[in-house]
Amino acid sequence: MRLPILLSVPHAGTAMPAELADLVCLSQDDVVKDGDEQAAEIYLPLRAHVTHLVNTDVARVRRRQSLPRRLPERRRHQDAYLLGVPVCKKAPGQQVIATLLEKYYCPYHKSLTDLARGRGLRVGVDCHTMAAVGPPVGPDPGRGRPAARVSDADGQACDPAWTGELARRLQAAMQGKVRVNDPFRGGYTTRHHAKEMPWLQLELSRGDVSTVEGKRVAVLHALTAWCRNIFGWQRED
Repeated sequence: MRLPILLSVPHAGTAMPAELADLVCLSQDDVVKDGDEQAAEIYLPLRAHVTHLVNTDVARVRRRQSLPRRLPERRRHQDAYLLGVPVCKKAPGQQVIATLLEKYYCPYHKSLTDLARGRGLRVGVDCHTMAAVGPPVGPDPGRGRPAARVSDADGQACDPAWTGELARRLQAAMQGKVRVNDPFRGGYTTRHHAKEMPWLQLELSRGDVSTVEGKRVAVLHALTAWCRNIFGWQRED
């Protein structure tokens, strides 16, 4: 029996949509750094242990930096920078933006909604990685980050008791500090899909707190212990 969890891994991909091929001027290394490095290696193998896992091969493109929808043309191009590196040669047109949303963004979130309606799920976990030190554009610039961070929109997306228990299980498995809702409190997936079922956001440090394999094993151990304690889940061999 698999864990009654839906894992979302939205930022592990590195493929550039064909619609942006002539616009994006990032190197492949820039694309990788803008995404969640290590996420594919840590989370995707967990597909065999959970009820559902949703991911995409498409690279992360942050709307604030390259695809703002309601800004004037001049502002859209000015904002199209990733830590000082230009993202696009020119601002994408409204038709390109609409196509990207229709082909990639909306289907991803529809799949999460559709799966939440099925049987066997108790909770969703939106899985990410984070820099070991807060970047200049983040809410914690220059601040050292913990081994992991769990967020639930300040208790609005999930029972805080569930959140605290997962944080404790992660801290025991990783033997490193785990923070709750500090400073991130959950992103769009956590907040939006919480109306369908409880959701949490999980972020693991990309620092040397452990090997990538060690992080993957720690997450699996923590999720397994969490499900046993919260949901009374039992493995059936």
